[in-house]
Amino acid sequence: MTEEHVKPVVAIIGAGPAGLFGANSLVEQGVRVVLLNRDIKPGGLAEYGIYYDKYSIKEGLRKQFRKILASPDITYYGNVRVAEDGDVTLAELRQMGFAAIIVAVGAQETKWLGLPGEDLRGVYHSKSLMYHYNDLPPYSEQEFAIGKRVAVIGVGNTMADIAHWLTRDVQVDEIIGVARRGPAEVKFTRQEIEYIARNFDLEALDAEIARVADRVRAVGQDPDEAKSFLLSALSRKAWDPISTTRIYFRFLSSPKRILGNTEGGVAGLEVDDTELILHPDGETRPRRLDTQHVLDVDTVIFCIGDRVSSRFGLPVQWNEFVKSDTPRYPVDGESYEVFDPEANAPIEGIFVAGWARKASKGQVGLARKDAYNCVEAVMRYIGDSPVYDAEAGEKLDARLAQLHKPLVRKDDWRRLEAIEQQKAAELGVELFKFKSNAEMLAAMGLA
Repeated sequence: MTEEHVKPVVAIIGAGPAGLFGANSLVEQGVRVVLLNRDIKPGGLAEYGIYYDKYSIKEGLRKQFRKILASPDITYYGNVRVAEDGDVTLAELRQMGFAAIIVAVGAQETKWLGLPGEDLRGVYHSKSLMYHYNDLPPYSEQEFAIGKRVAVIGVGNTMADIAHWLTRDVQVDEIIGVARRGPAEVKFTRQEIEYIARNFDLEALDAEIARVADRVRAVGQDPDEAKSFLLSALSRKAWDPISTTRIYFRFLSSPKRILGNTEGGVAGLEVDDTELILHPDGETRPRRLDTQHVLDVDTVIFCIGDRVSSRFGLPVQWNEFVKSDTPRYPVDGESYEVFDPEANAPIEGIFVAGWARKASKGQVGLARKDAYNCVEAVMRYIGDSPVYDAEAGEKLDARLAQLHKPLVRKDDWRRLEAIEQQKAAELGVELFKFKSNAEMLAAMGLA
């Protein structure tokens, strides 16, 4: 048996930043990697989550990913869904004898509040819209009925991206950022709101800060300092407006229900006023008051985070895959080992990284570090448990050959990239993407 065939083989599910950087780290340590990706293209949220016109950032990441995937020790399969009802199951992968399996699938599902009216037309989750404007099938092919007055629930960077799109692309009349907490606890960065700051209604912002000032001061927060942060985005870097969209904020307001009209659309968002309670640990918690208001909106978009898939094949609690509280291979005090609460034991050889480990936490840089930490745990595990099948990759290849669908390999993906780059050049645009899987497969000759 050659040296090539005695290398341990690790399967990574998911080819976003965590999966790709994890694959690179494993290869550097003498491990072969089989990379399974639900999408046709690698990149994950680096490809489909970063705002679509941040071309230089996205291309910089693509260059890194191309270099990683150039390794002969990485086998790539795109267009393969791993799930209990997917093309292949996690249980099947475990039976193939991989030295370990890293789950880096991201947080594939969305959080909702369970409000009355969430099924109305005009109610969306930010992830669907983000995938839509980044041309991820099938979201790229869907139509979204966006009205003129939009409530965006949540005040993090995702809200800023959605407001960016609503302001500069859709050009709605009004956006209301709705937050259960006060202005001192917004989660977006100044850089993310520089794209939209010149559309702030400054008179309305003054009035809103004054409306909640007493409740904010009651827990030791400074409303004037909070307002200064919001206004700091009106720096020389702030983008000039290209629409008359007016952006407002509604702080200390907890969504209660979405009101509908006779046509099944959105007629308004009812919110409860909240106050902040300071807990002994120093954290604040919002508490509902007995006063309600109705915001006059015709569209509601939730920007409240994500959760992992309950159909993937791993136990889920509190929107996350369950991890061991007492890991055998902790790294920086964190657990990367999946745990089965029913068996009260770790699931042997299964590790999680990136957003699959901690949903909605961190950006690409943090996903890279998380992947490296996960690989450190995996390598320690392999060192302690050297029983694996060196032909696990070949077994997977044989299993996937049985699927009645096209498999996308590295050469196919490179061919697709070249075709899309040529199309962009012909059209004179920065970037061209096919909007459907069928078009991509046809372009690669795999239809």
